[in-house]
Amino acid sequence: MKRLGGLGIASIALVILSVTVDLAKAATLQEATGSTAAAKASPELVGALSKEIGATPEQAAGAAGALFGVAKSRLKAEEFSQVAKAVPGMDSLLKAAPAVGGASGTSGALSQLAGSAGGLAAAASAFSKLGLKPELVAKAVPVLTSFVGKSGGAGVGSLLAGALK
Repeated sequence: MKRLGGLGIASIALVILSVTVDLAKAATLQEATGSTAAAKASPELVGALSKEIGATPEQAAGAAGALFGVAKSRLKAEEFSQVAKAVPGMDSLLKAAPAVGGASGTSGALSQLAGSAGGLAAAASAFSKLGLKPELVAKAVPVLTSFVGKSGGAGVGSLLAGALK
């Protein structure tokens, strides 16, 4: 076996494997922590959504984030800003959405959610990654629009409803 700086190739491979496993664990922990933080940042919305779709608070936070990501991709920046103001912890919710498609990370999830035809399909994919049935998207949308309508006004609720059609 060839030796590199006192370490055999097998030893180097084990170190690389160990680092890779540690990074994967850290990413999973970060994602779980993000969902927990999102659930705590918007407890009323997450609680209502969790009850309606039969999900854990962490799943509900990720589901809300996925749907708000669709809305963000479909609304003008100033329109989405109105929606975001009506929802405590919006940034945390968006970060709790799982990545969908080939992209990774939160920005990947949001960019994957863009596009009118693919938006709700991508949300359904995000629901699947959260361990939720894709058809629950249809039950989640009215919960979000109702919450936003109550906290931000009927006009803001209508903006969100239009973006999630």
